[in-house]
Amino acid sequence: MTRVGVIGLGMMGGTHLDVYAKRDDVEIVAISDINPNRLSGEELAIGNIEGQAAGGFDIRGASVKRYDEGKKLIRSKQVDLVDVCLPTPLHVAYAKAALRAGKHVMVEKPVGRTYREARKLVDHAEQASTFTMVGMCMRFWPGWTWLKDAVDDGRYGKVRAAAFQRLSTHPGGPFYRDGEACGGALLDLHVHDTDFVYYLWGVPDRVSSTGYSTITGETDHLMTTYHYDSNGPALVTAEGGWSFADGYPFTMRYTVNFERATAVFDAGAADPLVVHQPDQPSQTVNLEPGMGYDHELAYFLDCIRSGRKPTTVTVADAIVGIKIAEAERKSVLTGRPVKIRR
Repeated sequence: MTRVGVIGLGMMGGTHLDVYAKRDDVEIVAISDINPNRLSGEELAIGNIEGQAAGGFDIRGASVKRYDEGKKLIRSKQVDLVDVCLPTPLHVAYAKAALRAGKHVMVEKPVGRTYREARKLVDHAEQASTFTMVGMCMRFWPGWTWLKDAVDDGRYGKVRAAAFQRLSTHPGGPFYRDGEACGGALLDLHVHDTDFVYYLWGVPDRVSSTGYSTITGETDHLMTTYHYDSNGPALVTAEGGWSFADGYPFTMRYTVNFERATAVFDAGAADPLVVHQPDQPSQTVNLEPGMGYDHELAYFLDCIRSGRKPTTVTVADAIVGIKIAEAERKSVLTGRPVKIRR
């Protein structure tokens, strides 16, 4: 039984608590938030997509230790795994504190507000006797794991073009309005697709991005082309933004054109993943139930139980997406392609 403490009871903290509450190999023993109403359960965060922070864990009625500061939770001897769901600028400091205390650490994405800041966690994670994992949930999302396998095993030939979309209304709240804290939609939302492009084909040689700010003072809507001079598709793009009008549904899509097939994923469709091939009926792909959060936490808990370091995503790996995102930001601001140092 892994004893878990969650720091930060916002949208992602609530989502992680819901996942842990469904499992019989986890005991939620502690929670922490500086907001007393969140800590008591009187105020609940709301997810921005269906399935997030759905209230599956009863904070108000739970028999758990409650801490008004995360460092107090970290010092608890009852906690084996510290799950850091705090605002982005606090991720590195609290993850390092938990590692120093001998805890396993789950830290939400992005690892840090900047690449420079996020790098500070790498050595601590690699040298610790405990394990650390970053919540790059798309690497575990049903339909996206299928795409990774299809690209790697070449079942439809090489990829000629790939387009990703992640669009929504603004999630609201002071953190998401503060570009200095959240990094705008580029770092908080679009980074999922940046990371997945990197996961599929490695670091691009350069990026070309256009975008604008509407809410945060940082990039809130952008379109990026990822350029690969070799060993990558001819055309890879990703559009991300949260400046859409109220009522616009959360949109998470990809269209990937292989040599011998076209795969289309749409999270809002009745059949999310469909593959089209020449001279054949379109094929609906059956996907595992659950969201990426379910599968990423299941994977990490299995790593802890088996004593096997996580490899699907490491801290050193997860910070690369921030590095690429910073190049995208520079391209938006300068209007020019930006090379990425490897």
